[in-house]
Amino acid sequence: MRYLPLTPTDRSDMLAAVGAKSVDELFKDVPASARLPGKVAGLPDHLGELEVERAFQAYAAKNVSPSTAPFFIGAGAYRHHVPSTVDYMIQRGEFLTSYTPYQPEITQGTLQYLFEFQTQVSLLTGMEVANASMYDGSTAASEAVLMANRITRRTKALLSGGLHPHYRAIIETTAHWQGYSAVSAKADAEGLEELIAKVDKETSCVVVQNPSFFGHVRDFTKLAAACHAAGALLIVVVTEVVSLGLIKPPGEMGADIVVCEGQSIGNGLGFGGPYVGLFATRDKYVRQMPGRLVGETVDADGKRGFVLTLSTREQHIRREKATSNICTNAGLCALAFTVHLTLLGEAGFRRLAELNHAKASELADRVAALPGVKLLNDSFFNEFTLRLPKPAAPVVEALAEHRILAGVPVSRLIPDDPSVENLLLLAATETATEAGLAPLIAGLKEVL
Repeated sequence: MRYLPLTPTDRSDMLAAVGAKSVDELFKDVPASARLPGKVAGLPDHLGELEVERAFQAYAAKNVSPSTAPFFIGAGAYRHHVPSTVDYMIQRGEFLTSYTPYQPEITQGTLQYLFEFQTQVSLLTGMEVANASMYDGSTAASEAVLMANRITRRTKALLSGGLHPHYRAIIETTAHWQGYSAVSAKADAEGLEELIAKVDKETSCVVVQNPSFFGHVRDFTKLAAACHAAGALLIVVVTEVVSLGLIKPPGEMGADIVVCEGQSIGNGLGFGGPYVGLFATRDKYVRQMPGRLVGETVDADGKRGFVLTLSTREQHIRREKATSNICTNAGLCALAFTVHLTLLGEAGFRRLAELNHAKASELADRVAALPGVKLLNDSFFNEFTLRLPKPAAPVVEALAEHRILAGVPVSRLIPDDPSVENLLLLAATETATEAGLAPLIAGLKEVL
């Protein structure tokens, strides 16, 4: 913990330099009625470093966190084990301080790992080209719709009812200010929506999620064909990137654009960020892709090198020709992603996905056996939806009082739909253990 103290001499020297007699004189233009007459009530006086450290540790101990409680929360952000090697590598000075590759002559290392990151994303998604990352999955989804509008020269996006509500909200907000239409299908916990019939000649794109917000795993091959027949594009969103270790890649389903939240690989939950967005597309659409793209080349001596191949953003080209106002890639988080995935390798990544599915399957079997509880999924990866015999929000709150983080009530994310009041999202990753499963089952038995 850093202290930047001022001595009385420091203060007097600074006041003399600005021509003030006292600190109070610096605030003379603020009306007396708007100024506090003394100290802020309830705040302690100054403390030593050790005392401050203890005080903040006590505050932190009040949190119910993944490391201190059974944890079954997902809904777009997932707890996974991140090897200590990842943090060690990204904190090396050459990575930590120089990850904006404006000058290729001195940033070859940064450009190389971004090139490797792009390669990894392309392989995971089954797509031909990927960019050097975006801020997060939700903003990447919004950028994907804008890209589809540019390609098709249409302005109507069809959003699946299985799309994460936060992603939908960001797309709808962008639509409002960019002047295009975002038509949302009703959220369907059973996953039975029929999107093909809704695709028409005005549709620029259809946005789906796999696994869906409710956990359903689907093959969108027929939907992709219907989109292409109507001249529209298919955008597939993946909020749990580990699922791509087991399920069919979106590219093999015919997706035109794939966006993912990459947090699960190399990046901790971090109270919601920073995260890393993955963005991949077909080669023929590359010039409409937002963000930046690192390419491989050779230098004057014929040696392999890396450069920014496409940077179609406002900072580099005329504003009217920019494809995005994204001002950077999520460099350090992308590096963490690349390091972790490199450590896993293809076999390790598949094994990680298998562990996730196995843990979730065990959890689903045990929870669905409870009286009055119904599992709504016929397929899932590491997250699924339950219908409880009572509203889910009070159940989650009651278990949280006992330091058990029992998933996400769907009503928290879809607050205006009474039909989801009893729905609960549960997620289990490779970090789930019997020591966490047993208290969850026992707690649910008690509160249900």
